[in-house]
Amino acid sequence: MSARTKARKRALDVLFSADVSDISLTEALEAEAERAVNEPDRASSWLYAREIIDGVIDHGVEIDETIETYSRGWSLERMPAVDRAIVRIAVWEILYNTEVPAAVAVDEAVEAAKTLSTEESAGFVNGLLATIASTAN
Repeated sequence: MSARTKARKRALDVLFSADVSDISLTEALEAEAERAVNEPDRASSWLYAREIIDGVIDHGVEIDETIETYSRGWSLERMPAVDRAIVRIAVWEILYNTEVPAAVAVDEAVEAAKTLSTEESAGFVNGLLATIASTAN
């Protein structure tokens, strides 16, 4: 597993835990930052994970508006929490991180959905993100 894939998973864990624990993303980020200090062996994944989380915090309104616009009948509240987190990360990468090709962001999100979510989630995530990526260019 690449360092960026590990970082995405780590960011996903933070976004998901904030969502299901009903705490702010900033609080969840602070807790993870404290853990990161005590886990130097995971430092390589922490920097990009933090960049993702900071990006989702900074652009959260725009990211959620984009998801709502293109999700066709699925509000954010209707999506499983893990799908919300996966899609938020990928949308941030597609719209705000020029270092990651959109196709890579979509592929990583689809793989995460296959592994961590429902049977139907991978197709939903793929369709949603492919549409967003095609409009972002």
